[in-house]
Amino acid sequence: MKKGVMRPGHIQIRVLDMDEALKHYVDLLGMIEMDRDAQGRVYLKGWTEVDKFSLVLREADQPGMDFVGFKCVDEVTLDNLQADLQAAGVSTQEIPAEDLKDCGRRIRFTIPTGHSFELFATKKQTGKWGINPRNPEAWPRELKGMKATRFDHCLLYGPNVAASVQLLTQVLGMDLAEQVLDPEGKQLAGFVTVSMKAHDVAFIEHPEPGKLHHASFFLETWNDVLKAADLISMTDTSLDIGPTRHGLTHGQTIYFFDPSGNRNEVFAGGDYHYPDHAPVTWDVEQLGKAIFYHDRQLNERFLTVLT
Repeated sequence: MKKGVMRPGHIQIRVLDMDEALKHYVDLLGMIEMDRDAQGRVYLKGWTEVDKFSLVLREADQPGMDFVGFKCVDEVTLDNLQADLQAAGVSTQEIPAEDLKDCGRRIRFTIPTGHSFELFATKKQTGKWGINPRNPEAWPRELKGMKATRFDHCLLYGPNVAASVQLLTQVLGMDLAEQVLDPEGKQLAGFVTVSMKAHDVAFIEHPEPGKLHHASFFLETWNDVLKAADLISMTDTSLDIGPTRHGLTHGQTIYFFDPSGNRNEVFAGGDYHYPDHAPVTWDVEQLGKAIFYHDRQLNERFLTVLT
């Protein structure tokens, strides 16, 4: 039931100190600073991304996520999806073009977990950073730190996960790739994709709405994840868990915190998903194995530290 949502487009994250945040996201994670705006926001991207930016940092008093946006195939699709949202009883707000620098108009709405989502179709394309689009080299030599390739997904905590998954799948045409169910069949977690990836956004049931668990950035190999672990230690960055493997999605992963307390993930590998694949289901009793496949035990900090 594809309706023209292509991929995650951007996430705006609140940070407490912009200079410290940039040391983290640029020097350690390896994102590329692309621009700044009159509000003081900084625009970053991974080197393989063709759009101008995928990560926006905003200095604020509290950390967390302002919104996450998904890119649609064209402006007509954007209009159609706004109409579909309204027909489903979802209130929408149109954010004018250039509210985000070099980005077209965006349609913003709140999903049942309390998070702000938005759709857009137009953003300036700058191409892969440091790569000539004609006869390209394999990678730029100037990359820093972990050499993150792209913003990949985010994990969000809030109530009404099943209703949020239903909205994204039935109204916006996304697919449920994996889920966690309790013994009564209630959906406690949902991993949703708009592509062949294991997930583009994921949810875990939580009583407090609108919370960010982590923003995730893709690396190319398991060895890159191990090097990321070395860099985390070399820079005295706050480590959460890993390196390890997930049972859910089977991605190879490590979690750590930015200086403001926002959790980041870098990961490699992971499953693929086609629209005709049935969702992979995990029983809640197996949640330890689902999240940390090797240890098969939950890290309490992983479940409770949110922004």
